[in-house]
Amino acid sequence: MNRIKLKTETIVLAADLAGTLVFAIEGALSAMRGGLDLLGVMVISFVAALGGGVIRDLLIGAAPPNAIRDWRYPVPTFLAGLLTFVFHSTVQGFPATLVLVLDAAGLALFAVAGVEKAVLFGIRPFVAMLMGTVTGVGGGVVRDILLARVPAVLQTDIYATAAFFGAFSVLAARRLGMAPGPAALLGGAACFTLRLAAVSYGWHLPKAVL
Repeated sequence: MNRIKLKTETIVLAADLAGTLVFAIEGALSAMRGGLDLLGVMVISFVAALGGGVIRDLLIGAAPPNAIRDWRYPVPTFLAGLLTFVFHSTVQGFPATLVLVLDAAGLALFAVAGVEKAVLFGIRPFVAMLMGTVTGVGGGVVRDILLARVPAVLQTDIYATAAFFGAFSVLAARRLGMAPGPAALLGGAACFTLRLAAVSYGWHLPKAVL
């Protein structure tokens, strides 16, 4: 049991840190497009990368949040934001497809990290899936609010849904007896694939016609 818990904690840390770097860069780019100065870029980078994890940790009782008590979270975040600011001309030249892939990868990593950590804290399956979703989209919501715009998750088709599906896949795989590592990979792949497929094929949730 302790061995499984250790593996799960390792998965959470790896997915959290990888997702943090991806969303830190995206946050910095969003801040620069919004005309913010260096301080603003660093703040938005931090919020975009770690906001979802902070919300998750507070909701499941993991206080203080890792983003505050573990230096491995804020240091790479600020470093990624700073480097993105310094080399903004190069980063902004990235193809739109690459940015989309990185965003989908970050979403998948955070969805997996969120649901895995919720499970570690004894959260029930459905709520654990919600925590995976919150981890994936929470930082982006706070970022957009600070930039005074409607959160992208409320306009982008199959985004939060993809995170929820990835979290569901993790728990379903573990319920079927799959080890934590493969289950996490399966869940991440499910989220990543659904997000890219939704963009490629124009899938979207129903909308009310007024």
